[in-house]
Amino acid sequence: MSLKVLLLEDIHESASPILQSIANVEIVRLKHAPQADELHGLLDGVDVLGLRSRTRLDRAALESATRLRAVGSYCTGTNNLDLEVASQRGIAVFNGPFSNTRSVAELVIGHAIHLLRRIPERHAAAKRGEWLKNAKGSNEIRGKVLGIIGYGKIGTQTGLLAEAIGMRVIYFDIEACLPLGNARPAESLQALLAASDVVTLHVPQTARTRNLIDAERLAQMKDGAVLLNLARGHAVDIDALHEALRSGHLRGAAIDVFPAEPASATDMFESPLRDLENVILTPHIGGSTVEAQRNLGVEVSEKLRDYLASGAIRGSVN
Repeated sequence: MSLKVLLLEDIHESASPILQSIANVEIVRLKHAPQADELHGLLDGVDVLGLRSRTRLDRAALESATRLRAVGSYCTGTNNLDLEVASQRGIAVFNGPFSNTRSVAELVIGHAIHLLRRIPERHAAAKRGEWLKNAKGSNEIRGKVLGIIGYGKIGTQTGLLAEAIGMRVIYFDIEACLPLGNARPAESLQALLAASDVVTLHVPQTARTRNLIDAERLAQMKDGAVLLNLARGHAVDIDALHEALRSGHLRGAAIDVFPAEPASATDMFESPLRDLENVILTPHIGGSTVEAQRNLGVEVSEKLRDYLASGAIRGSVN
């Protein structure tokens, strides 16, 4: 009897050779993220499922997958999966927490430079035929303070890159963390916000981080500071951020994740931030590099292979 593997959302080809090393394996690939009705039908007879962040694997989907033994989440987060139900049904879930770390950190630094130089506004003006050649409100990143909220894998990597280009790094985390390089912990979140020229979020999706950056927290930030969120969409109150940007309290923002995101590339992206020129909006691409996706294909597939071969649960999130 063959072991059926279903890979959704155009998972990188680096996954295939590793999964093909499993005895009697049959691999089916799809490029899209199926909606609920289609997904339930696709899961019939599937032993191993590979997906990314746009496929929702809820209770109903898991209960329809009577043969499912393991799930590979070829991304960092697992918020689109019902881990409790997966555990109840004996389904092991694996993700790739390390593979996209560098890609996200590099994008943070790139966005920070663009915002401190007011590139978004100058870019928009040039496209309109306006020539804004001046130094007004434009600063070097060297010597500026980077405040990192959430000093985990991506937060620490971001801090090291920031130090390499001359930034001073402070961080805040609810757990005690070993600082890397010359980074130092802030006494409180409020202290970090008040001291930072650039604030970047790297927090998980939990009840505690919902609207972590709200109107009150935004008011605590320095005048002319910039905010970056490449973590979880629910962590920032978008309406409050819109007002902080519109009023000029914040110089700019870069947002890669949103409370509600389009289910597919054909759906319309809606956000009140679209009407502001001092904002960089990107479609959840923090980890979307060739290198990160290749690494995810290898990292997650190796965990699935080892689990199926010997029951190894290294890296299981449940």
